[in-house]
Amino acid sequence: MRNNLILAAEKSSLREQPLQFAVGDSVDVHTRILEGTKERIQIFSGVVIARSGTGTSESFTVRRIVQGEGVERNFPVNSPKISHIEVKRHARVRRAKLFYLRERTGKATRLKERKAKPWEVQVSDSTK
Repeated sequence: MRNNLILAAEKSSLREQPLQFAVGDSVDVHTRILEGTKERIQIFSGVVIARSGTGTSESFTVRRIVQGEGVERNFPVNSPKISHIEVKRHARVRRAKLFYLRERTGKATRLKERKAKPWEVQVSDSTK
């Protein structure tokens, strides 16, 4: 149980719009990279294999395969370095942590697709 004083202090550091994604989703994480005085957006795409923590210490792990080698990266959910997250595909999983994907290669890493939950459905603009 978290102390009410800690929760009140952390409230200013939390995101106004929480990130809407779940474990098993294929995502593109758009991160802000500072190079000198310039800022650019770099995209890290992969499968969310874990979410952990609460409040300002909440984080998630994204895994992808680069040149046959598995690469994992941890992102803090409430970091201002994350501009936004695009959910590309939703997967049906039965576990909270997908660490078993580390030992699998090729087609064995595929996850079954699931339909989007109501809060995940994006409203398309018919005026565009």
